[in-house]
Amino acid sequence: MSTDTLNARLGATIRELSDSSSLKGLFHEHRDGYPMPSGPKLSEIIDLCRAILFPGYYGNSIVNSHTLQYHIGVGVERLFGLLSEQIRAGLGFDCDHCTMAHAQEIAGRFITRLPHLRQVLATDVEAAFNGDPAAEDYNEIISCYPVIKAITNYRIAHELLVMGVPLIPRIITEMAHSETGIDIHPAAQIGHHFTIDHGTGVVIGATCVIGNNVKLYQGVTLGAKSFPLDENGNPIKGIPRHPILEDNVIVYSNATILGRITLAHDTVVGGNLWVTESTQPGEHLVQAKKRKSHLMRPEDFGGL
Repeated sequence: MSTDTLNARLGATIRELSDSSSLKGLFHEHRDGYPMPSGPKLSEIIDLCRAILFPGYYGNSIVNSHTLQYHIGVGVERLFGLLSEQIRAGLGFDCDHCTMAHAQEIAGRFITRLPHLRQVLATDVEAAFNGDPAAEDYNEIISCYPVIKAITNYRIAHELLVMGVPLIPRIITEMAHSETGIDIHPAAQIGHHFTIDHGTGVVIGATCVIGNNVKLYQGVTLGAKSFPLDENGNPIKGIPRHPILEDNVIVYSNATILGRITLAHDTVVGGNLWVTESTQPGEHLVQAKKRKSHLMRPEDFGGL
């Protein structure tokens, strides 16, 4: 192929790729001052939040009681600057006139919520420890258990979502999804003392409502059934379509709970079950027992 022919083909390809008719829904046109949120900077924000919420476990490992306030102060200052910048980038998707001052106001409100987040996360650590006889102490829970990383990201993301920040909350929970295999939508509502044992493959949908002292095992799906469609055949968005789990519910591994049903308080769902109907308080759902197989003997066939 000659150089002229190659250049002509490359030029034609560039024009084809730039054709607006092929870009519907696939092109984000940047406006001055509104770049896309940055994955590396959001990752640093999560690292800073984890270090502030669990000092000594994440971030600076030499922190002690004498230097704690200093280290948290440095972390909060860095967090405020980064978060303000990323919130402004996120707001650029929904707002034509969002200012840095508005982003800073949201970042400041978020930071004032960190003490509350730590209190709730402390209950999640307690639930993980009490729910796993293999756990030696809280050190092991905070340092090793994927649920703590996933639920920390979720609780951070949920706060930002409630404050009206678009896109960024979903990026934050997807970071935890990639890191742990636990997929929690930031719009889900989750109470205190929540834990997931092992964790891999858990899915919690956007309109899920989860009460207090709830425990899930690996592979659990809290999902939706088929979506209702509008007159044009498009899925109807924004309707409650995921399960409600009341207080003290336990769902064992690989169970699938679908639709806007309610697992009443103290319900126990056994592993590998498919549940699409609401339960009564204290109900235990288990697989039906199979009859034992019977090894046929010659006399069973009339001695043949």
